[in-house]
Parts: sequence; structure tokens; C-alpha cells
Amino acid sequence: MPMYDLIIKNGTIVTPDSTFEGDIAIQDGKITKVVTDNSLENDAADTIDAEGLHVLPGLIDPHVHFNEPGRTEWEGLETGSQSLAAGGATTFFDMPLNSTPPVIDQEKLNAKKDLAAEKSVVNAHFWGGLVPGNVAELKDMHDRGVIGFKAFMPPSGIEDFDNTDDETIFTGMQEIARLGSRLAVHAESPVICEQLAKEKQRQGKTSARDFAESRPIISEIDAVNHLISYAEATGCKLHIVHASSRKVVNVVKDAQARGVDVTVETCPHYLALTLKDLEEQGGIAKCMPPLRDSHEVDDLWNAVLEGEVNVIGSDHSPAPADMKQITDNYFEGWGGISGAQSTLNILLTEGYFKRGLTLQRLVQLTSASPAKLFGLSSKGTIAAGFDADITLVNLNERFELKKEDLFYRHKHSPYIGKTYQGAVKTTIVNGRVVYHNGEITVH
Repeated sequence: MPMYDLIIKNGTIVTPDSTFEGDIAIQDGKITKVVTDNSLENDAADTIDAEGLHVLPGLIDPHVHFNEPGRTEWEGLETGSQSLAAGGATTFFDMPLNSTPPVIDQEKLNAKKDLAAEKSVVNAHFWGGLVPGNVAELKDMHDRGVIGFKAFMPPSGIEDFDNTDDETIFTGMQEIARLGSRLAVHAESPVICEQLAKEKQRQGKTSARDFAESRPIISEIDAVNHLISYAEATGCKLHIVHASSRKVVNVVKDAQARGVDVTVETCPHYLALTLKDLEEQGGIAKCMPPLRDSHEVDDLWNAVLEGEVNVIGSDHSPAPADMKQITDNYFEGWGGISGAQSTLNILLTEGYFKRGLTLQRLVQLTSASPAKLFGLSSKGTIAAGFDADITLVNLNERFELKKEDLFYRHKHSPYIGKTYQGAVKTTIVNGRVVYHNGEITVH
């Protein structure tokens, strides 16, 4: 009987701390040995020769909307997880919306966990929702293993997932602090956004720039300051999702400096797309907060490079094509970008090759930091004893993303037609190859 299930030989291994040539032995879904001196016995049921490839910990995507049950026609756990695998991701955290019913109590969580066990080809974790009236449900969801809780300050766009009032946020944070969990928040000021949007539309100003100006950066800053004050008062751990500007990151950075347990995520689309893309591509590039001008993108990259951003999440928020159609009024149409399959490609192309993002820092942002932040102690790096969640990447391969390359249910994305350097060749989840050379290998 072979000593190992799988050996990965001759690869360039990247961890949060170092890059080195080595071999990896895997048994029963775990990494059992990592060696640099060719001393690994070649006694395995299967061997992958990774010569010329970089071997990274699988990405952990902390922010996806897979919409099942209830809106599987938008995206489902099967197609969503396959697209992640094709992009080198091995774990995801699914948001409590846009499922119908949303994950706002233990029963809804159980239903989603059962579906994921049946359909997902990568590791699945789930956020629980904080909405008006469900604070008493948080403990049961926490006990059933939610990764944390999610709330919206502005309307979510989903009828059965209400945005939170101040009392709900405060009492929810008190309970979440008691549970030792973390609250993630879509942080835009509902007052600023609503009033500016009304005024823009009253004046007949409905262009892409008008839409972006109705959801300005100061709206995010106002909301984040509000949340941080509540976090200080309650002791609740706070996570700000999809920050679109370094100005937002700076607010978090200042709070961290005075001891507040607050972290911040940004997304690939805020690092790769600008308001010009929204103007040119229409609804395919619409998201909230909206895309910003190019100088904001450059400044946000500086925050990433200087270690001020904690994690990168795709905020994959798909919808059918007819919901993404925009003609003259950019206030219409679903706001969400399909991008989960392209996170690693974007960070390599825009970060590693263009801006000097180190591979170690990339691994920290996409694997080690989310694993540590959300308590996944066996994930986030390549070392003995850790889960064998691994992606193999050819950094020398350039490719143009084509519609037919996408595994999404709806094959549209603002990244189609763009050229990337750094192609995912193989993705391994718990020691099992799930994606190889353009094909999903498990069903």
C-alpha cells in the first residue's frame, strides 16, 4: 500500500513567509511532509510534477453570494464552487443573502449546509444574517458554525433581507461580542445614498458618473465611523467589507491604532476596474459601493502594498443577464459583479507583475489572513499538519479570458476580453484534485 495518497514534486512553494523549491506529501487530506532536499520517498498513489509551477495555498474567498436555495437561477453552489476551483480557490464563505429564504436562523443555515455538502466541490462556510428582529437567533447560528454575521446599513436590494436600524446593529453587536464572533457590514450611509440618489434622479441625472456620485466615498467613511463607535462601545469584533477607497481603509487603520478590533476587506474589482469601465460596460460592471476613478484605484493599491488591507474577497454577486441591462438610467439594474473565478489572475497581473506585490503578501491576503481572522486553524499555508488545499499556477502563461472559460451559471463578467498573466493549472481540495487544465475533475 502506498505511503502517501499524493506527492507534489519539484514545485516552487509559496507560504506567507517564504518561497522555496520543494516537494509536498499528502495523506488523508492533510499535508504530512514538506521537504526541500529531495528526501521525500516517491511512494504515492499519485504524483504531480510541478516543475515550472508555483504552488500556493488555496485561496479562501470570504465573500461570495451563491444564492441557493431560492435563487439558484442567479448562481448555485455547484456552478459557483466550480468557478472558484477554476480560479484557485479552495474555500468560500457564502453570504446570508441572496438565498431565499436568507440565512437568518438555524433552520435556514441547516438547509444551506446540506445543499453545500451535496453540491460544492470546495470547502463551504457560511455567514449568518443580522436583520431587525433576529438577534435572539444569533446564538443558534453561532453554535451551528457560522463564520460570523453580516448586516447591511443601506437597503440590500433583497426584499427578505432587511437593512439594520441603529438599535439592531447595537444590540446585535452586543450579542455577537458575547458569542466571541465577528460582524461584517456593508458600510454605506443610507441617508447620504438615498438623498443623493433622489436628488440626482429628480434632476434627470442618471449616468454612470451620476450613480457613482450618489454613493460617494464619504458615505462609506461616515458609515464606518458610525460602526467603529458601536464596536468600541460593545467590544464587538468588526469587519468592513468591500472598501472602495484607501480613504475608508485609513479610517479602519486609525481605529486599529487605538486598539479597536476592526478589519477591512477590499475586492479585485476596486483594484482592476474604474468608473470608465462602468461607463463603457454598463450593468456588467455595476456594483455597490460603485467603481471609483483611476487615482482611487492607484491609492487603494498602495494601501494593499503597505499592509493596510486585511483580506481580499471577490464579492461575487451574480444575476441573470436581463437584470444587468442598463440603457440610460444607471440607477436601474442589479448591482453586483461576477468575478470569483478571476481573483488570483487579477492579483497576479495587476499586483505581482505590475506593482510589485510579493507572492508572500498575496498569500497573506488571500489565504493566511482570512484563515487566521475567521478561526480556520488548519488552513492558510503549506506546512505539515495543514489541510491539503493547494493551487498550482503557471506564472509564465498569459491568456485572454473568454466567455467559454467561465464556470458561472451566467457567463458574463467585466473581465472577459482582458489579458492576464498567471494561469491556474490545478486546484486540490483536502488532498483531492478538483480542477485540472481547464476541467472540473469531480462531480
